[in-house]
Amino acid sequence: MNKITGTVWVFGNNIDTDQILPGYAMAEDFDGLGKYAMAGSSLPDFSGKVKPGDIIVAGKNFGCGSSREQAPVALKAAGVSLIIAESFARIFRRNAINIGLPVLTSELWQTIRQGQVIAADLEQGNIITPEGEVAACALSPNALATIAAGGLINRVRRELGIDNS
Repeated sequence: MNKITGTVWVFGNNIDTDQILPGYAMAEDFDGLGKYAMAGSSLPDFSGKVKPGDIIVAGKNFGCGSSREQAPVALKAAGVSLIIAESFARIFRRNAINIGLPVLTSELWQTIRQGQVIAADLEQGNIITPEGEVAACALSPNALATIAAGGLINRVRRELGIDNS
């Protein structure tokens, strides 16, 4: 799962957790959060159009605002396979990795267009676009292991020998 290919959805700078998952959706069960993904953004119909495997590409400070874990959960539940941003709010980035949602840091958003198909290598830190290769910060072995396990809880359970069923 170190290589991900998908169709791009482009967002700008300072996409906060209220745009990713509006407060009114917070009462929803985790399983139902996907239908509210990006409902507070410039693409409020995102959850009805996103396809499994799609990739979000954004500017600076993606996931700023509150530290609610439900924001990356909603994106993953909607089918997002990867988020690439110029920078992330620290807590959002950690929450995403902890639930098994990969995130890469790159300045790709300045040159990519909505609907393009890209491929990213999480381990090598490169992104292949229709225009060529773009550098990204590769994920650490620790982050890769957490994502491969499907999140931090699954990883710890596996390492402790606890059945995940």
